[in-house]
Amino acid sequence: MTTTTGTPAGRLASLDVLRGLTVMGMILVNSAAGIFYGHKVPVFGTLLHASWDGLTLADTVFPAFLMMVGVAIPMAQRRGGNGRPVAAAGPIVARALRLFVLGFLLSNLYWFADFDVGAWRLWGVLQRIGLVYGACALLYLHTGQRARIGIVVAVLVLYWPLLLMPAIDGLPNDLWARGHTFVASVDRWLLGAGNHNYVTGAEGYDPEGFLSTLPAIAHGLIGVCIGDYLRRERGRTAGRMLALAGVAMVAAGLAWNPFLPIIKDMWSSSFVLVTCGLTTVALAVLHLAIDGRATPPSWPWTIATAFGINAIAAYVLHMVTGNMVGWDLFFATYAATATVVSPAVAALVPILLYMALLWACVAWLARRGWIVKI
Repeated sequence: MTTTTGTPAGRLASLDVLRGLTVMGMILVNSAAGIFYGHKVPVFGTLLHASWDGLTLADTVFPAFLMMVGVAIPMAQRRGGNGRPVAAAGPIVARALRLFVLGFLLSNLYWFADFDVGAWRLWGVLQRIGLVYGACALLYLHTGQRARIGIVVAVLVLYWPLLLMPAIDGLPNDLWARGHTFVASVDRWLLGAGNHNYVTGAEGYDPEGFLSTLPAIAHGLIGVCIGDYLRRERGRTAGRMLALAGVAMVAAGLAWNPFLPIIKDMWSSSFVLVTCGLTTVALAVLHLAIDGRATPPSWPWTIATAFGINAIAAYVLHMVTGNMVGWDLFFATYAATATVVSPAVAALVPILLYMALLWACVAWLARRGWIVKI
């Protein structure tokens, strides 16, 4: 882990803002699930993930962040005199491994503390970010824009029949039944015997599992294509083109949904298109609203920017401190407000206080000009 000072040249304010909003969304969703399942407190349904097919607000935030990982890759690469990226593969692989190992360690803190409390889990959010970053950054170095688009199309099209292949363990294949896919059966075959998947049992699987990493890489590559475009084109025309591309992806994903349902836990191809489309539209709006201005974005954008500049650091801090939202210090505010407003609204109070604490940390880093890199 290293800390650098200052802001990289050519950094897009809209990218930092949207990345910050997605990290804030991930923290909000995790915290809402924590108090819903841990404290049996009602929360807004859209803050909880769909049990299988379907889409809620909670299902869009991590995919949005993953696409932002891709968008940032062309912006961050150093270039030679011919304009081509000059980064070596070694540092990319090393960073991907650091993210994967860090994710594994943080995901299993409870298991390291007490081996009898449950089973360790191989996969997770940071692990998927590491794998997607590594694959997308290497592909950016060694392929052109047309090749990357071709890879995205091929992966999304071929992932459909892959899901429909007969399950290894003989479970009947049904895209609308939880865990009844070939991809889920591979997770069970690899890690199911020791209950090392997030969803355990005869229909178990891992939402960040082995084969579903393939469409997640395609997801990141869509971001790379957008980032490469924004590296060359900015302004109103670029914003409009992004908006059109986003609407087209959403339309294509929704049209595919009756045949290949939108399933976050399998990272289905329709899910990739819809969530990438929504993220691209959001990026287009922010690009038109705040990029290219003489002055940097002011409040309230600065809240999201502080999270966005140190996005991974903010999420790591959340993974370490996530249980704090259930502490009496925070949770007492729920009891105090639940008699005045609805329980779902009151549940937001301790979550927002916890997020304000995290913001104070990343805002301090921003004031010092520190960018923590892992």
